[in-house]
Amino acid sequence: VQLVEPGGGLVQPGGTLRLTCEASGFTFEHYEMYWYRQAPGKEREMVATISDDSSVIDYADFAKGRFTISRDNDKSTLYLQMNTLNPEDTALYYCQRFGGNKWGQGTQVTVSS
Repeated sequence: VQLVEPGGGLVQPGGTLRLTCEASGFTFEHYEMYWYRQAPGKEREMVATISDDSSVIDYADFAKGRFTISRDNDKSTLYLQMNTLNPEDTALYYCQRFGGNKWGQGTQVTVSS
């Protein structure tokens, strides 16, 4: 199982960023997927979830209305579109599959002027 999360970076407050998670080593289309994040000095927290067929999607309260999770099963890729970013969104962002216990390196998102 491999989960690689390119796509992070530095963005100004109010800006947008799209994260990508490239999955391999398992049948991606069969798994519910998640985005998590961990800010400095804080616990890892769930950002969004998406069912295997994209029919069920859920967000943490802080993500509702600003973030959009999606997936392309043909490409074994998970996405997180983040809009109206603020400094509190600064964190390492990770993707994970249902039942997964191996974490990738994550991608750093820094929101700063």
